[in-house]
Amino acid sequence: MTITAIIVDDEPLAREVIREHLGRDESFEVVAQCANGFEAVREINEKKPDLVFLDIQMPKLDGFEVIDLLDHTPVIVFVTAFDEYALKAFEVHAVDYLLKPFSEDRFDDVLRHVRERVKRGNPGPLRRAVSDARHGPITRILVRQGGAIEVVPIARVDYIEASDDDIRIHSGDKVLTKQERMGELETRLDPSRFVRIHRSYLLNVDRLERVELYAKDSRIAILRDGTKLPVSRSGYAKLRELL
Repeated sequence: MTITAIIVDDEPLAREVIREHLGRDESFEVVAQCANGFEAVREINEKKPDLVFLDIQMPKLDGFEVIDLLDHTPVIVFVTAFDEYALKAFEVHAVDYLLKPFSEDRFDDVLRHVRERVKRGNPGPLRRAVSDARHGPITRILVRQGGAIEVVPIARVDYIEASDDDIRIHSGDKVLTKQERMGELETRLDPSRFVRIHRSYLLNVDRLERVELYAKDSRIAILRDGTKLPVSRSGYAKLRELL
């Protein structure tokens, strides 16, 4: 069985080292090499490899942001220079990683584990591991729009609306749809800035003008641009606690 692989790292030498190690084993075929996260998202979604060696620290898009944008989920081996917090999360969730610089023996150990995952068709609990490995709240939301990637700074988000299994990100006159559950995104946002005012709405409190009583035990949030959003009883309690 041939295992197809993509190598993602912004350092040419790092990519070459991994390619040389894989070249010792005829069961692996490198189908692409990527120097940044944007290339990685395109190549992984198009070529659908079995395996990706993914650097974490990269300019433009880091490795965690690449995971967020994938349609195809291969087995991932994270590659990092050193991030104690992330490594601890990977170990807890049994996700494969290589700590630079790595030895030939360590690389072979990872490949043995990778073969089993590929054989079982099990990429591992990637998104949970990534969530636990992040440092603090996210500062931007990434949305794929056709072949382009839209980068929305958190400061520009007015509110986020749930729509079935998708979310709609409202930013000024833009509305962007992203395939993600509201609850997953909520855990990655700064709780001092974003409040779940309703099961279907996450509000950037900087945009809040006032809260009005709408009916008995029912309230609405009025934003600075005049937008009106429903506020549940629990959402109102959260707002009062924060403000």
